[in-house]
Amino acid sequence: MNDQLTEIYTGLLAGHYDCPDRIVLNAYFRMGHTPGGFRTWWRSLNGDDDNLDKTHLMRFSSRFTRRVKAYTDKHNIPLVYCRPRERKHELAVQHLPTEPHFSGLFLVIISRANGLVWDVRPTNCGGLHLSKNYRFINHIFFHIIDPEWGHITIRMSSHPPFSAMVILNGHEFVARQAKQAGLDFQQTSNCFTDIMQPADLAQIADTSYAPHTIGQLRQVCNRWLYSACLHFVLSEVERERSRFAYQYSLFQMEYSRNLIFKNPSQMEQVFNALIDRSRTHLTLERIKTIFGRKRRPHRKGRFKGQRVPEERIFETPEYDLTIFKIHFGSVTLKLYTKGENVLRAEAVVHNAKALKSKRSLQHFPTALTELRTLLIRFLNQLACLDCSFVADDTLDTIGQATRVGKARVAGIDLNNVRLRTVMHAVIALAPTPRGFSVAELAAKVRNLLGWSSDRYLSRHAAYDLKKLRGKLWVTMIGKSRRYEPTSLGLKTMAALLTLRTKILKPFLAAAQAFPTNSSEQQTDIDIQYGKVQSEMLALLQLLGISFQP
Repeated sequence: MNDQLTEIYTGLLAGHYDCPDRIVLNAYFRMGHTPGGFRTWWRSLNGDDDNLDKTHLMRFSSRFTRRVKAYTDKHNIPLVYCRPRERKHELAVQHLPTEPHFSGLFLVIISRANGLVWDVRPTNCGGLHLSKNYRFINHIFFHIIDPEWGHITIRMSSHPPFSAMVILNGHEFVARQAKQAGLDFQQTSNCFTDIMQPADLAQIADTSYAPHTIGQLRQVCNRWLYSACLHFVLSEVERERSRFAYQYSLFQMEYSRNLIFKNPSQMEQVFNALIDRSRTHLTLERIKTIFGRKRRPHRKGRFKGQRVPEERIFETPEYDLTIFKIHFGSVTLKLYTKGENVLRAEAVVHNAKALKSKRSLQHFPTALTELRTLLIRFLNQLACLDCSFVADDTLDTIGQATRVGKARVAGIDLNNVRLRTVMHAVIALAPTPRGFSVAELAAKVRNLLGWSSDRYLSRHAAYDLKKLRGKLWVTMIGKSRRYEPTSLGLKTMAALLTLRTKILKPFLAAAQAFPTNSSEQQTDIDIQYGKVQSEMLALLQLLGISFQP
């Protein structure tokens, strides 16, 4: 499934591939998350629940931490205590094993975070009352090198029912599969920058979200959760006696499309132009740039055969890194440069509840397909903004009335500030994963104009939106009450707004005097506008239009 943006720049690309990046799975013991189930599990483990109290629960946690510390001391594995919100992944990179065929546990980090704790209180009638509470407790991070998935991280709560998170990286999986297939590539900072067979790598990357990946994900979770993590607190006999077994669900996912440019300088020009054209339309309030140490080379292969040190990647990147993000609740759409010559578009879901698909592990391919659809939709809309145009008869018919169903709708007046702002709001809401509602459009218009909530209501937005629907620039999604701009409509609205703000205004400015910036402060655009204004002055004089200089 190619997108329009990739097709536009395909002549500049050496190849492209799709790949899931960060995959976070929830590992949970279902019985242990209900009061009755937890009590039943405790009876199976200990024979009865006479010792089910706060003291024995705390002993579980203390024994877990104590055994982990003893194991790390015995096998010379680093054990680090971290403060909350400290970048643990950067610390783990510093301890990555240098042995090429290393497999197993190489680092343990202990940090405090919010987690589930069971509170047990005796009742007046001699029974027990169990209640859930969330407190700051110790969480143990096991950093492991897996033969198939590379660096994985397992975060496990030290309190029963020992909930865990398994964090994997799809690029690591693809890299190891590519090595087994004998492909020649260079991997830098979690991306492939130099590939001899891009089509073969893309084919391998496609297998990372195939149905058989479900079994591989379950295998890697079972392999390390039971052998390297849970055995510190529950032996194999205790697990079998109490029937303790993890189930897995999706929590967070990232899916990326990576465009590998032949010329790094061309990639930088394309990306900067894309940001400049779309920033105003998408109302991007903040674009972050992390300045690197070197400029991108004009020729490909400057670092061929060399690997950029990982420490430099995290502390100071080799090249400038510019990122722009658009947030829609738990979904984030990103576009940024990666490495020397890779432009990456990424769709991130911070909580799988935001997706329509189910969250159990068996629905992993369906969830990734949905995430890929969101990403392609985002890239298609960027392509519309990047290559905007106005149809031949649009300017002639834009003010004419149209019909929506049986209702007659007025035309569009571009001199109306409110209607121009509605068009701007529709463009800004275009990347919304599932379209936008009339209420969301009204809120966006009020935000752009700085109006109060009672000055522009949903009924006003519905009336303005009907004008755009009459021009077939906006369409309703199925039978829902949500809308999205069409490809033609998005291009036309972006072109009309750009013509008015970037072309017509500078032309009209030639008819009046205004202070200009000094030559030292002028940009290339200022210089070109100055030339246009000079020519317009001569044209106005020939046409006999007078003005006061």
